Amino acid sequence: MLKSISCGDLDTNSVDNSVELAGWVHRRRDHGKLIFIDLRDRSGIIQVVFSPEHALQAHNKAEMLRNEWVIRIKGSVSLRPEGTENSNLASGQVEVYADELTILNESLTPPFYINEDSEVDEALRLKYRYLDLRRENMKNTLIVRHKVVKHIRDFLDAEDFLEIETPILIKSTPEGARDYVVPSRLYPGKFYALPQSPQQLKQILMVSGVEKYFQIARCFRDEDSRSDRQPEFTQLDLEMSFVEQEDILGLTEDLFTTMLETLFPEKSFEKPFPRLTYEEAIRDYGIDRPDLRYGMKMVEVNEIAADIDFRVFQDVVASEGIIKGFVAPGCANYSRSQIDDLTDFVVSHGAKGLISIGVDDSFDVDEPEMDNIISNITRFLSANDVIKFIKFMGAMPGDLIFLIAGEFQSTNLALAALRHEMGNRLGMGEESQMNFAFVTDFPLFEWNSEESRWTATHHAFCMPHEEHIDQIESAPGDVLAYSYDLICNGIEVASGSIRVHDRGLQERIFGVLGYSQQEVSDRFRQLLDAFEYGAPPHGGIAPGIDRLVMLLLGKSTIRDVIAFPKTQSQIDPLFEAPSEIEKSQLNELSLKLTSAD
Repeated sequence: MLKSISCGDLDTNSVDNSVELAGWVHRRRDHGKLIFIDLRDRSGIIQVVFSPEHALQAHNKAEMLRNEWVIRIKGSVSLRPEGTENSNLASGQVEVYADELTILNESLTPPFYINEDSEVDEALRLKYRYLDLRRENMKNTLIVRHKVVKHIRDFLDAEDFLEIETPILIKSTPEGARDYVVPSRLYPGKFYALPQSPQQLKQILMVSGVEKYFQIARCFRDEDSRSDRQPEFTQLDLEMSFVEQEDILGLTEDLFTTMLETLFPEKSFEKPFPRLTYEEAIRDYGIDRPDLRYGMKMVEVNEIAADIDFRVFQDVVASEGIIKGFVAPGCANYSRSQIDDLTDFVVSHGAKGLISIGVDDSFDVDEPEMDNIISNITRFLSANDVIKFIKFMGAMPGDLIFLIAGEFQSTNLALAALRHEMGNRLGMGEESQMNFAFVTDFPLFEWNSEESRWTATHHAFCMPHEEHIDQIESAPGDVLAYSYDLICNGIEVASGSIRVHDRGLQERIFGVLGYSQQEVSDRFRQLLDAFEYGAPPHGGIAPGIDRLVMLLLGKSTIRDVIAFPKTQSQIDPLFEAPSEIEKSQLNELSLKLTSAD
């Protein structure tokens, strides 16, 4: 080894020890005769002192050093003089007097500062990712990610799970997104696909008698660009036999709570995790992944609004739409410009407008006066109308009522976005607060109006509730599944379900989804055939590792928790991929490029 100890491991117990260190020049300071180098390796930073009286040759070489040069030091550890200690460093009580200096490699001037936590354009960071990863924040992120994955492995090993790798090159069986396909050289005209998830493989493992399986799985989805997605990502894939829904939810809760208690003791959370049905989540929060730190439950007010002589209300009620809103606490004094800004916000999220009813601090429910009401529909309201809204929605003097009227889905989505925005504006979301919850009982199917067909809400392999099995063909929209998500602070962290393990039932579900018998055979024969050889009841869940680490560290994008991510437009700036390949390679694969036209 070129070093006997790491920089960050030096402390007062190391005083008078001779050490060998190696790392990067983090910062250089020339104080006349003395030269100080902050030497950095993965473990931390130590101050190295070059003195001409102590070691003239080493001092003279140190005059050449620049940031990010790679060097090796031999020297002795001393206490720092009183008053010069650095409390920001674990090694800040000591320093190393250099006896020898070896320059292992020089460095060009980096395109951005390594030794400062300054903002750097993401494209530049990704192009020089090897430099970006040297920075303290990114280094620590990789360390945390490692510890999270290690905790997962240790926890599941203690629970008697087997870690089993499944193939990366598989058959194309699209699961909602486009597959990445890989041409076969040995079999011209045929292709492998990269797995969107190991879904069928893990179910086949259950048929194989494995009973408890997990994998830190790489998954690939050729999706359109989205801020929180990557074309390749990592998830914990977990499957169990002879279980019911509660068994999986309980195991998942134990995994996450022990992780927080062990690795993130500063985080607060509620245990047991609250449970919401999908119906409750949509009713109270407009979406199936609400941020529960915010409160501000939504309320449907169609019954009240129907009695108000306001055309917007009347038209929505007549068209069987929805009028729904929530109370923003202490916001009655919002200005007209603030309301206009929020109106533009909800319109950008699909609403046609925003109704606000502010109840100032002097409003008296017993003796209501419209002078104490600030609303953009004041002329359509009576004091009695306002009282009905206040009582029904639980508003207090000083609060602001927001209402949106329109079609069910668009109204819910716009309200959900507004609720999230208000939660942020009111400072309701503390990073240390982890509001986990399970959302259960998702619909098995949802109607795709663009394609005029039923699609799977989660995926096609979810077990329907027993009492709904007879309705699969006759009333698909009423069928609920034993499917569930784990959410936290408005982010979907994991998704899973109890799986279908009966061939006949699985084929019925495929039929509702519009698959022909040939398509079913081509895509799913291997799984359906396996079901006929004693398939046990089974289920699982798949937390996203990238999203989880992003959430735990309070990052705004998953790109900041992946060592070598793609850009939002799915470009790899470091390797400049995707790229063209040699014509000879195309010939070997029996492929010919055609015009993009």
